[in-house]
Amino acid sequence: MNKLKQIGLSALAGSLAVATASNAVEYSLTGDAYVVYSSEDSNTTDTASGKHFAADMDLYTNASTELDNGFTVSFFQGINTNSTMAVTTAQVTLGMGSLGTLQLNEDGGSKANAIDDVMPNAMQETWDRVADINRTDPSFFGGSTAQGSVDYRIPTQEIAGLTVNFAATYDPNADEEASNASSGGITTSVSGDAYVLEVSAMGLKVGLGQENINNGAGLVAGTDEENTTGYVTYSNGPISIGYQEAYANNRHAAGTEGADNESEFWGIKYSADGIALSYAESEYMTHAVSNDAAGLTQELEAIQASYTMGSMTIMASLSEGSNIGAAADKTYEETSIAVNFAF
Repeated sequence: MNKLKQIGLSALAGSLAVATASNAVEYSLTGDAYVVYSSEDSNTTDTASGKHFAADMDLYTNASTELDNGFTVSFFQGINTNSTMAVTTAQVTLGMGSLGTLQLNEDGGSKANAIDDVMPNAMQETWDRVADINRTDPSFFGGSTAQGSVDYRIPTQEIAGLTVNFAATYDPNADEEASNASSGGITTSVSGDAYVLEVSAMGLKVGLGQENINNGAGLVAGTDEENTTGYVTYSNGPISIGYQEAYANNRHAAGTEGADNESEFWGIKYSADGIALSYAESEYMTHAVSNDAAGLTQELEAIQASYTMGSMTIMASLSEGSNIGAAADKTYEETSIAVNFAF
């Protein structure tokens, strides 16, 4: 360990040692109600087509306090109240001023997971509602280290006119749900880590991400997995555009070859006076393994619009796709109209 690391860790340890919570705690409870009418036409499964109304209601709890040494502690939890109560996201964040930020990602919220698809849109990502998407999800980056992980984020740096942000994530149980604090951990030796670097200036942002799954620690040596992504976005007045690629170098166990995956995204959005219009596309492909044929490329596209008036947002989307689930002749079409009320 070099001297700079020793000095930084010593300062952090000393600060934490004198930290005690103040009495003042700020709480807030917000939420939204999402009502949608959707008409789907897909031949992926027998039940993938049809028309339906649906409502999704969420509650968001925020709490924050300041410690005696100036550090801040905040808590966020998102609860889906549709049919049954279920926590969909939760994070605890320790703000340490010039030392940066530590964030526990109990369920989602890691910086790596936040850049899985950064393309501009007026309603949702191209893949958000596609049937069978759990098998062919182009937004795979960051998903393995999003639960039960810890982020360290540096303070935003201003360097020669550039804004620089960096985050590192460690997950001791990659690809596993977070353990319950009252019932102990999860037995696995597979850990993961991720790193995100973002540089922006004058409306242009460039981001790079790297995610590693250390299968070799408990399985066959040389079977680690690696996910990477890179993107560029640009905003000028009402126009925002973006392009992104992601690659998954999957595990090669003894006697078994892993099929690698590749994703590509692009999108453009116009927004002004509460109105937003967008068009976006995404592709997902599984590469060939040895003598096996490569998987077909899943292609998705969406035209979307939204209008925000106070706490109400009206949205509409026309989506379609081909080769869904990397299977030939599997198609998908959907028309959605939704209203979201924030309260």
